[in-house]
Amino acid sequence: MVKRVNYLYLIGAGLLGLLGFITTRQDPPSPVRTPAEELATFQIEPGLKVQLVAAEPMVQDPVVITFDEDGRLWVVEMRGFMPNMDGTGEEKPVGRISVLEDTNGDGQMDVSKVYLDSLVMPRALALVPGGALVVESGALWMTTDRNGDLKADTKTLIDPTYAANGLPEHAGNGLWRSMDNWYYNAKSRLRYRLNDGKWERDSTEFRGQWGISHDDEGRLYYNYNWSQLHADLVPPNYLSRNKNHTPTTGIDHGLTIDRRVYPIRPTPAVNRGYIPGTLNKEGRLLEFTAACSPLVYRGTALPAAYYGNVFVCEPAGNLIKRNVAEDNGLLITAQDPNPGREFLASTDERFRPVHQATGPDGALYVADMYRGLVQHKAYVTPYLREQTIKRGLVMPINRGRIWRIVPENWKPTKPAKLSKTASKDLIRELSSPDGWHRDMAQRLLVERNDKTVRQPLTELVLKGKSQLGRFHALWTLDGLKLSSPELLLSLLADPNTLVKTTALRLLEPMAKTNPAVRAKLEAQLLKAWEKAPIEQVLQMTFAAGILSPNASHPLLAGIVNRYGHTALIRDAALSSLQNQEFAFLQSLMKSPHWQVHEPAKEIFLEMLTTSIVRKRNPAELADLLNQLDKESLGWQEKAVLTSLSIQGNTTKKPIQLETAPTLLTHSNTKIEPFRLEGLNLLFEWPGHSAVKSSVVKKNPLSDDEQKLFASGRQLYLSTCSGCHGTDGAGLNRFGPPLVGSDWVLGDEKRLALILLHGMEGPVEVGKKVYNAPEILPVMPAHSTMDDASITSILMYIRNEWGNNAGPIGRRTVGMTRITSQGRVMPWTAKELNSYMLEAKAADGK
Repeated sequence: MVKRVNYLYLIGAGLLGLLGFITTRQDPPSPVRTPAEELATFQIEPGLKVQLVAAEPMVQDPVVITFDEDGRLWVVEMRGFMPNMDGTGEEKPVGRISVLEDTNGDGQMDVSKVYLDSLVMPRALALVPGGALVVESGALWMTTDRNGDLKADTKTLIDPTYAANGLPEHAGNGLWRSMDNWYYNAKSRLRYRLNDGKWERDSTEFRGQWGISHDDEGRLYYNYNWSQLHADLVPPNYLSRNKNHTPTTGIDHGLTIDRRVYPIRPTPAVNRGYIPGTLNKEGRLLEFTAACSPLVYRGTALPAAYYGNVFVCEPAGNLIKRNVAEDNGLLITAQDPNPGREFLASTDERFRPVHQATGPDGALYVADMYRGLVQHKAYVTPYLREQTIKRGLVMPINRGRIWRIVPENWKPTKPAKLSKTASKDLIRELSSPDGWHRDMAQRLLVERNDKTVRQPLTELVLKGKSQLGRFHALWTLDGLKLSSPELLLSLLADPNTLVKTTALRLLEPMAKTNPAVRAKLEAQLLKAWEKAPIEQVLQMTFAAGILSPNASHPLLAGIVNRYGHTALIRDAALSSLQNQEFAFLQSLMKSPHWQVHEPAKEIFLEMLTTSIVRKRNPAELADLLNQLDKESLGWQEKAVLTSLSIQGNTTKKPIQLETAPTLLTHSNTKIEPFRLEGLNLLFEWPGHSAVKSSVVKKNPLSDDEQKLFASGRQLYLSTCSGCHGTDGAGLNRFGPPLVGSDWVLGDEKRLALILLHGMEGPVEVGKKVYNAPEILPVMPAHSTMDDASITSILMYIRNEWGNNAGPIGRRTVGMTRITSQGRVMPWTAKELNSYMLEAKAADGK
């Protein structure tokens, strides 16, 4: 679904002339085409072809597609979406779930059955034992087909608040079954699992906007309309375990900052087409504005080079982008292998790819909503309204096509009926080279709950030649509740990293409840971590959260000492230290390994101190202040005091100390005045109340702005301090100073542009010109970060280290992101200043 934010207020007097210019441009017509005519409009990568699988009237307004175990194609038809320009009648129950089947094996669906109809805006589907989970009218329902006729006989409410936001572009969707046997969702903090015959609801991290999928290791992929590809670097719910720590990495990691798209026709009917930079001189979209439905292709029909690629739909540009994803240590990166030419593009403006799936035949399938208007009424700008009406794009509705992408010489085959396949044969499917077959075999084995498969699954885990087959077998055993600690402990030294990391993850709940298992695990981890690959080290860091402190503290100390330069390892370590932060800090400050200053260690100590403050234990904090007063800790002291001070400025309820801390009361304290004020706000003791200074600052921050400032510090440490230093003074060969820099203290929009798009070449700071090799040649873009995160960083760097630029507007980053749409290269200093002068002239300032 196309998903954009309403920015009607952007259209002012300065843009009306541009609007008139665009709407008078002679754009090519967009006639309604038959499926055969639309097929002729496609441009696909060499060696591939597009085939029609189904079209109206068999299917209309498809928004989700998935295949069942017997190769039938299930389609969610959102037939009520935008019946007219004003969306009148969306609340009518006209949606449905259809099941399509190719009975003669010619590759086209020839039979359609309505599984469930009379639905209000259905939006998600998952096939489950006996029927399907369906989302419609904002709620999650369990539907069952009792007699096998592919028609729902019952409909039971599971969760009335699944998609509480009724807007079709900004409500939960997905119901994606992942490797861990949970169903995950986009635009949602919820996941679901069938446990002992009952549906279990659990909270998880917020992910994405429309569409979700996973790779071979079960890592979740999703995106946002403005950022085409994000993924989780870690398993769900690990980084959120410590309520005293807010992670800044690991979840929602942007894989690529490349936002460029290459339509093969003008695309004037996009919501922001009136904004300079949205369209090029030919009227074609320059960057993603409606990215959705990312799919990790794990099939075997396409050539081997496509396996593991991630395909992203861009319905506003009538195209699908291909990304080659690569593991880089703990990170994943992605890139367009053919800049300038998309994987699939159409000259038909009504081609609207909104969802993708891999079929049991290994082919890539695409749901094409096929309509002129795919923007919901809540977000239609006057510009788009005029474009849509004038160019006749409102009607017709209730069209829709399903396409298949295959090699040129590909021939269709009838799918196997896996529902009738014996369990022993399904176990063999776990080692299939095709990801759809592995996923389906795991799902069916878990759902059958056949305990007799324990021995053959165990043999596959121990002796299987396919490492992915062994991986799936481990998760199948877990789903059947047949895992054993003996098996998992034996796998911790397995040659395959994915197998031993998965075994460790599955061991954790057993070790948590069984002291004997925990003791064995502790001994193995303490012995093995130094020689373990970094992927297993990360899981060991998470596993420390269930170990006894006698084991977890030395394990984490060693890992952070060696790998603490990696932000993800720091976050993982803190996630395993809930309510143990103070004791761990004490051990680190006394450790010989932590006496020599290193930026990464300073960052970790500050983050650790922040967690201690958030725990709000008066006794621990009193001890910490006493230690700072009695001992000369050097750089360690600076890191701890910095964190305490920043937290003090955001604390609404001061922490009550029983006695006055000497550190904050004796007259010869060496704490900087602005740090001392934050400390005095953090604590109260007899005779001292936490009252803000009566000294009026030039640019004071409100309470909410102070919260952004504090979160900005944490984001800055993870994202920016590696180049600019923890103190903003810059680092030789990396980045220039931020302290006193006009680039930081000057125009907030200019600063937002730098973070959004990056900056390259020489830059002058404090009358000194910095250039490579004194600094890196390019500062990278941070466009994959959301507006709130960038705003927090800007709030922080503009008001720290003596900088006193004051608050940044909450809408500044979002507005700047939109008005600079189309910018895909880093700025030079000269270019950016010229841009700002032109923008101010256009605004009449």
